[in-house]
Amino acid sequence: MIGIKEYNKKIGSLKNTRKMTKTMKMVSASKFKRAHKAQANALDYAAKLQELISRLSFSSGQSNHPLIKHKKLPIKILVVLFTSDKGLCGGFNNNLIRKLRNWLQDNHYKYHQISLSFCGRRGFMSFRKSQNVIKYYEDITLKPTFADALKIANDLSVSYTLSEFDEIYLAYNRFNSPLSQTPLIEKVLPLDPAALIKEVKPQKADYFYEPVQQELINFLIPKFLNFKIFYTLLENAAGEHGARMSAMDKASQNTLDLIDRYTLLRNRARQAAITTELTEIISGSEALK
Repeated sequence: MIGIKEYNKKIGSLKNTRKMTKTMKMVSASKFKRAHKAQANALDYAAKLQELISRLSFSSGQSNHPLIKHKKLPIKILVVLFTSDKGLCGGFNNNLIRKLRNWLQDNHYKYHQISLSFCGRRGFMSFRKSQNVIKYYEDITLKPTFADALKIANDLSVSYTLSEFDEIYLAYNRFNSPLSQTPLIEKVLPLDPAALIKEVKPQKADYFYEPVQQELINFLIPKFLNFKIFYTLLENAAGEHGARMSAMDKASQNTLDLIDRYTLLRNRARQAAITTELTEIISGSEALK
């Protein structure tokens, strides 16, 4: 049977753990606020960009840009996985990694080669020994910048233009709320013109363009890819901090429940010890009579 001293040690350890989890929750809440604000601002930019493309009446037959050209028989593909560098964020990484493993298993027979690139240490550590690794972008997921996104987008553009890969996919968590992130795997190259004007009603008004319409479209295509990568990084950061904030809140509540439980057990052990001492005193007193 555990004694009162052992219960006190457990309760003291749990109190220290709760202080740490509460502190981590507060830190994650502060980081989440900044990351969510950046993601919301980027969403506004996305709406303006899609509106501009809509005004240009973008369609699949209007551009011969190399990032739009589809390969007839795609045999080599690249998947860029976005995860966090650190853990303690619940199922944020595990759910996405599990989805990607299932996706690779379901699609390996369709292609001759499937390669992976990584943004985030957790994803890299999970696949580095089992998959063909092309590139690992270090230390960019915690505080994503547009310069980081531009570097990744340029690498993807060059690889696709040089036919190193026939299709390129992004695997990431779509941010819904601090409590909810949806693992997604979606194709980013070749770009789908229909997706660029999705949810935006094209405007049929006549415009005068300077430079010409075709040049504007070709200018916007790389910009859209750059923004897509940047927005994915922002969603990944917001989801990571939100998931860690929720996980630390749950951990704090669990430690509080354990403290209450062990406090009750300690009190019962103390009462049992007191009862035993009283019984011994009474028995000794009766023996002296």
